[in-house]
Amino acid sequence: MTGGGRRGSAGIGALCVLAASVLWGTTGTAATFAPEVGPLAIGAVAMGLGGLLQALFAAPRIARHRTGLRERRGTVLLGAVSVAVYPLAFYSSMHLAGVAVGTVVSIGTAPLASALIERVVDGRRLTRRWTVAASLGLLGTVLLCVAEAAHAADDGGGGTGAGRPASASTTLLGVGLGLVAAATYALYAWAAHRLITRRIPSRAAMGAVFGLGGLLLLPVLLVTGAPLVGSWSNAAVGTYMALVPMFTGYVLFGWGLAHVPASTATTLSLLEPAVAAVLAVLVVGERLPATGWSGVALVIACLAVLTTPTGGGLRRGRRLAARRTGDAARGGSARRTAGADGGR
Repeated sequence: MTGGGRRGSAGIGALCVLAASVLWGTTGTAATFAPEVGPLAIGAVAMGLGGLLQALFAAPRIARHRTGLRERRGTVLLGAVSVAVYPLAFYSSMHLAGVAVGTVVSIGTAPLASALIERVVDGRRLTRRWTVAASLGLLGTVLLCVAEAAHAADDGGGGTGAGRPASASTTLLGVGLGLVAAATYALYAWAAHRLITRRIPSRAAMGAVFGLGGLLLLPVLLVTGAPLVGSWSNAAVGTYMALVPMFTGYVLFGWGLAHVPASTATTLSLLEPAVAAVLAVLVVGERLPATGWSGVALVIACLAVLTTPTGGGLRRGRRLAARRTGDAARGGSARRTAGADGGR
């Protein structure tokens, strides 16, 4: 593939990941419509049913590539276990430490975990561009969460979801679970990307990893999911979480992973908390102070750094095009000379 083709492919991949992040950003607002459903049930129904739907959607591809998946069963199993652990850790982290702390630890540190995995396992070097973008995104996420924490403090709660401030031990447990969520998010993104780069189509790779992860989450859903069928609104929230953010979102994420590294994908997904904050203002009626809007601006700057073609890349593309034009002209001149010689 040419340099221009690679840049175009990476651009499409980035757009897919950004679209997935927008869908993921709706989960917090959706969950407010089912306050009696616990974090384990929310995580299990979202990733569990969403994962099984992905497997069903990808069943023909999975069957076609079952030999390749079987040969890489260690990677598939690692990704599946990470898929099962991630939502339980993520939603529990927000429940115990508060939305602000849980989000910044889980989402904000995932790009760092992903980069570390790629550096240690794949020997991939971090570019200056990624480092700048990740720093902007992480700072923006921190500012967003500081704004949320200040808002929660003004309301007299925001700790455990019960209107009480979280104790130090509860907050520490929430932070620990947030780190687990970040690590497992990075792991399943890496596992899916590795399968895709080993000639497994994205649909088959994501269907196998998320389908098996969904099976692992079914026991949790059976134990904790009773409130989901307690009312039509709860059932609607569960259905939405499984179909839209998780099923559709992760199909898009899989397409994105086919074109960009896992570290880039997890950095682009920093858009998720920014979308969640804006929706909280527009739909839930929360207020976002200037600090929060500054965080949104930094996240947007992070995405711009990652997705805007660099001047060097554009110059290389123009030089390549000019070289091809010159080669074609020289080739045409040579052919015309050969024709003239043949005529003589």
